[in-house]
Formats: sequence, structure tokens, C-alpha cells
Amino acid sequence: MTHTDDGLEPPERLVRTLSSDPAYAGEAARRWLAALPGLVRDCLERWALTCERVQEPGGRTSMVVLVRQSDGTPATLKLGFPDGTPEREHAALGIWDGRSAVRVLRAEPEAGALLLERLHGDVSLRSLAESKAQLEAAATLQRLWVPPPSGAHPFPTVAEHTAALAERMRRHREQPWAADARAMVDEALDLRDGLVAGPDPAPALLHGDYEQGNVLAADRAPWLAVAPRPLVGDRAYDLAWLVRDRLDTLLAAPGAAAAARRRVTKLADSLDVDPDRLRAWSVFRATEAGLHTVSLGARPAGELLLEFATSL
Repeated sequence: MTHTDDGLEPPERLVRTLSSDPAYAGEAARRWLAALPGLVRDCLERWALTCERVQEPGGRTSMVVLVRQSDGTPATLKLGFPDGTPEREHAALGIWDGRSAVRVLRAEPEAGALLLERLHGDVSLRSLAESKAQLEAAATLQRLWVPPPSGAHPFPTVAEHTAALAERMRRHREQPWAADARAMVDEALDLRDGLVAGPDPAPALLHGDYEQGNVLAADRAPWLAVAPRPLVGDRAYDLAWLVRDRLDTLLAAPGAAAAARRRVTKLADSLDVDPDRLRAWSVFRATEAGLHTVSLGARPAGELLLEFATSL
């Protein structure tokens, strides 16, 4: 089967990310974006898929296409930028094998192509009330935390991954626009150095980019995680993004700083994670993301993340 229409141009968010973020921008990204419609058509042909529509806004480094298989079963075709992330995503999803995560139906990971079971892409945990969403998010994440694979595996450690982030932070720190954030950056870097100085407590296979928006409603289970950027290491690192979920609402409410600290304690207690480590990783991740976001020209969003890090 082939696609029913030819509207296979990359979504705006994908183009914007790969064109503006120095982590991706370059000739390789431009060539891949130009080739992407053809890559999707090739997958549709090889795997006998019928295209329904391109998911909007889609991913920041991948194109998501809603399709039907030859027997009419709905599925999702995901084409990711071939920087190694699709291979690691495929490996992690294979280990979880549908346990609290989306299931892989077919894959060519070296080409960045994954055929996934269809979830309800417009319904994430953010559709729930905040307290219920955090409860469901914690329960889903706990089931993903399995022992790290024995022997060779493709997953970076938290220490390795954050070493690269810390180096990027140091480069940003020296820019004139970062002058007001330097004290916060120095604290975040010191916290990170302390966290990775010793062995990780209860290391696990981590989702790596776990937030409410990456947990979608499904048919075979109430909620399933998607879009992992898997790592191996400290579970507190994985939980840190839940601490800053719904950030604009959290900071707009009275007593935001106290509410943020209560969220750390509550999440740490619910998943038996050291609250001090969770707070420290939350500060590091929010500071790093805030600084990087400002560097990309999105100053209000970046400053919101830095304000959150300060509140902790």
C-alpha cells in the first residue's frame, strides 16, 4: 500500500529545532530534512502502510506519522534524526517490551525508523488534574526502572550524559547574556559534581526525558510512556523533570517555592528516592535547560526555568 496523500513535509517544530539548535544544526540536519518526505514514503512502501496524517506539532527531533497497517490496524510511524537516539530508543523499548511503555511493532533503528503501536497522542497525563497526573506518572515511571542491562549496551550513564551538559553550561556561562545567572550556574555545576562523585544509588535503566507530556493514554493500558532518551544511573535524575512539570502554573501560584520543595519531598517519598539527590538533580537540570533555552533566543521560557531552579 502507499500513502493516501502527499502531505509529508516535516512539521514546523521539527524544522525549527534542527535548524536553530547548535546540537543539531548543520549540513547533515539540512540534508536529512530535505530527504525526510522520501524516507517516509519508502517506509510506507516497504512496510505496506497507509498514511493517515502527519502528527502536529510532532517531535522536536523526529517526524511522527499516523498510519494503518495492511490489515487496517492503526499504528504510528516515527522517523528520528539519525544521531544514535533512535537506536537507543529502540533498545530501551525492546527491554521494556510494552511494560508501561509503547510497544515496537517493526524497526529499522539504524535508519531512524520505528513502527509503534498507536496511542492516543492528543491525551497525555497533562489532561488530568495535577495531583492525579503526578500519581499516575510516578507509578508508570517506577515500572520502567528495571536493572541496567548486563554486559555491553548502547546507553550512556548519567555521569557521561551530564558531563556533556555541564561543559555546555560552562560555555554559556561566559556569555554576556548569562551574567545574572552565573551564581546559579556555579551552584548547579557544584551539585552535579557532588552527585556523580560516588556510585549511583540503586542504578536503573532510565527513561531520560520523563515528563507528563511523554506519558500517553492507551488502549491496552491506561498510560504508556513514549519518546525515551534512555540512560543508566541514578533514579533521582529521571524523576527531576516531574518536579518541574506544569512549571508556569506552579510559579504563578502563591508560595511557589514552598510548593516546589513539597513536590520534591512528595515525589521522593513515593518512589523511595533520596530527596536531597532529587532536589540537586532538579536544580541542575532546570538550570541547564534554562540556560540552553535562553541561548536559543527563547528568553522568557528560559528565565522561567532559571526562576524555578532558584526556588529550590
